[in-house]
Amino acid sequence: MTPRAPRVADDVHGSWHRAASGAGLLDADGHPQPTIFAEMSALASRTGAINLGQGFPDEDGPPEVLEAAHAAIDAGYNQYPPGTGLPVLREAIATHQRHWYGIEADPAAEVLVTAGATEAIAAAILAFTEPGDEVVVAEPYYDSYGAIAALAGARLVTVPVSAPGFLPEPEALDAAVSDRTRVILVNTPHNPSGAVWPRELLEHVVALAHRHDAIIVTDEVYEHLVFEGAHVPVAALPGGWERTLTISSGGKTFSVTGWKVGWAVGPARLVTALTAVKQFLTYVNAGPFQPAIAVGLGLPDAVFHGAATALRDKRDLLVAGLADAGLTVYRPSAGYFVVVDTSAIGEPDATAFARSLPERAGIVGVPVSALVSEAHRAEYASLLRFAFCKRVPVLQEAVARLGALGR
Repeated sequence: MTPRAPRVADDVHGSWHRAASGAGLLDADGHPQPTIFAEMSALASRTGAINLGQGFPDEDGPPEVLEAAHAAIDAGYNQYPPGTGLPVLREAIATHQRHWYGIEADPAAEVLVTAGATEAIAAAILAFTEPGDEVVVAEPYYDSYGAIAALAGARLVTVPVSAPGFLPEPEALDAAVSDRTRVILVNTPHNPSGAVWPRELLEHVVALAHRHDAIIVTDEVYEHLVFEGAHVPVAALPGGWERTLTISSGGKTFSVTGWKVGWAVGPARLVTALTAVKQFLTYVNAGPFQPAIAVGLGLPDAVFHGAATALRDKRDLLVAGLADAGLTVYRPSAGYFVVVDTSAIGEPDATAFARSLPERAGIVGVPVSALVSEAHRAEYASLLRFAFCKRVPVLQEAVARLGALGR
């Protein structure tokens, strides 16, 4: 049973309506409904199902990072940090960009610490768009994109991507980007598909941004969780730096999603504009966790590679189980998630299937149609997303339950 959201009184006016509409959460009467994540998590709690719906790990990351957080609390990092972030973290982010990608950024002027990547994305859309401007994004997409664009009064222009590759065609990007485009929002590695955008496609995006005087905002939170191929930051490409705001976070890389420590890196003129908005959102965040993320960013390369390898093995475990259950599986190259097509087992409506799955098999997934615009939901109706960022015994039990479903 879908949880009912409290109804908004008719005399409560404001931008909540635009946000809910942008996220596709209004019912027929114009009232906001729970997100699909809230609905599926409630189902998991009620039925005791394994929650493979939301993308959060169920085990801790590197002990050095956790110990650094304890040490920071003991050392008194418990009050407001500087508005742009602690210098130790901004310097660590700049060093990270240089070490991994050859990107040179001034930690004092070209790095901003945010309350997770989501705040950075929100601040960027609010900072760089005005009512009537357009934000171009590949679809499916992280659900906050639509809500924030709507709050800004901007129009979200989507470029649907299809299985099995889930990459936009250059011609489709050409058709979507115009002189009304203010922001091209690039999410690579991609949520939910795990697709890694290749260099040639990203170079095409840079050329489009120059042609139409647009800003590129990149969401790169899965940058270190790549299994095949290589992550290429747009800012590292020729002509990319001057038009790109690069956004990432420590939550996914170090399995500390609850800490909400993100960042944005880019030319000073873009970071300054971002700061002008960010300072009136959260102001500051995560004082004792910032030094800990700085420690994480400085860990040996082997730690990053080891995390990706461990997650790849979990991917392979769940992918095999999903395939054995008869589902069509689109093997991801990166990230936390795998997308499947449920029509292969006679279930063309993945949303209905997802709502029945906790009772039928004790597993929770998220329908991909919840991550697309209303106009394109039918195209993704049979796709379902599962998270594999869980402990191996949990995934093994999920695979066993999937096997029972297939019999």
